[in-house]
Amino acid sequence: MTTNTLDWTGAWNGRLTQKDAQRHTDRCEKLSTHLFEEIDGNRLPFINLPYREELEKGLLEHSPWLQSFDHMLLLGIGGSALGTRALQRAFFPEQDMPNHTGKRLWISDNVDAGTFEEWLTRLPAEKTVVVVISKSGGTIETIAQYFVVREWLKTHLGDAWTDHIMLITDAHNGYLRDEVNRLGVRSMPVPDNLGGRYSVLSAVGLVPAAFMGIDWKGLLDGAMSVGESLCKRGCSERSLLAHPSWKIASWAKTLMEEDYNILLFFTYIPTWASFGDWFAQLWAESLGKDGKGSTPLPAKGVTDQHSTQQLYLGGPRDKGCLYLTCPTQPEGMTFADDLPEKWSYLRGEKFGTLLQAETLGSRMALGQTHTPLVEIRVGEATEVEAGRLIALLEIATVLTGWLLEINPLNQPHVELGKRLANARLGASGYDEESKELDNFLGREPDIQEF
Repeated sequence: MTTNTLDWTGAWNGRLTQKDAQRHTDRCEKLSTHLFEEIDGNRLPFINLPYREELEKGLLEHSPWLQSFDHMLLLGIGGSALGTRALQRAFFPEQDMPNHTGKRLWISDNVDAGTFEEWLTRLPAEKTVVVVISKSGGTIETIAQYFVVREWLKTHLGDAWTDHIMLITDAHNGYLRDEVNRLGVRSMPVPDNLGGRYSVLSAVGLVPAAFMGIDWKGLLDGAMSVGESLCKRGCSERSLLAHPSWKIASWAKTLMEEDYNILLFFTYIPTWASFGDWFAQLWAESLGKDGKGSTPLPAKGVTDQHSTQQLYLGGPRDKGCLYLTCPTQPEGMTFADDLPEKWSYLRGEKFGTLLQAETLGSRMALGQTHTPLVEIRVGEATEVEAGRLIALLEIATVLTGWLLEINPLNQPHVELGKRLANARLGASGYDEESKELDNFLGREPDIQEF
């Protein structure tokens, strides 16, 4: 049986030293008590998954209905979409293969009027299920898409349009919950205290997973196995100190203290590359507060060895790196024996050995240029291992936030742009934002053509 490991051999590199590994140990006892209290109070539901039984019941109930459609159009943004895209790319890659004729997931996670209209022109409404995701039920981009899609469904399906839609939102409040109650359409809840960036292993990510036939139970099993030791009433300082998420958090906090202000997330599992985008939101939205945090930067191996890695190796020494690998990826086809002499060393080798060589070479290069690096090695690229990875990074993010003495579960500055956008659209209740807009738009322009 393969195992998952964290390789810390190159973690204390550059301005970090091995003694830094113990820098934050004195805070562990207090944080372990706080962690258990938060888990016990269901304020960190992505760790102990208290909603799992209800979630599984709902997924089993709705799966035959979901499977009856050929297309799923998902309306959601940020945490309502990034995790789902990562799951699709990792475990339903056939959608992106030539001549694919099976199910397809379409994720509308932006305000792109041209593409959105084109999708609605081309999608067969009678074979399409629409899933609308907003925890608050009031995300303007998603609600605007819902208004358009609702009319599209009515036009093509008449009164049957409500049989082609599911709303995933708060269990009790918000506009989408009101729509569920008014229309009687299918719905699943986003659990309390589960923010979007922590929600991939809820209905938010697992309804699309069920549609695609992904092993969603494996994802849940993997996640729970990582958080299990932290959920026991006897959870102590020793339990937390031994947990890999604590070590990542302590290392990440030390990086920031030593002016490593960028955290690379370098993925050397090609089908898992989109987990880098998911992690970027998780880390940035959780930790970027009060002038604190570090900038997450997704990178894809080996693609970025030929682009941005020049900066990583030759640029400022301001980066730490989480390096995601898997030793059991497909080996692929065998090189022929008649290759030119210059490439004779490839004769009889498997195509996949190139990826393993590049993985090692890039890691060594980062080490030799004094980049602190932790290798996250998953034994197999399966749903269970993905669930473990998701839980590991979510818990590490929360602990890092607490070490920074900020709240890793809110996102106050994200709301500012939303309020200004609502004021620009003419929504009521935004008098102060309207004044700010008038001042902004009234500035003397300084424009140059190019």
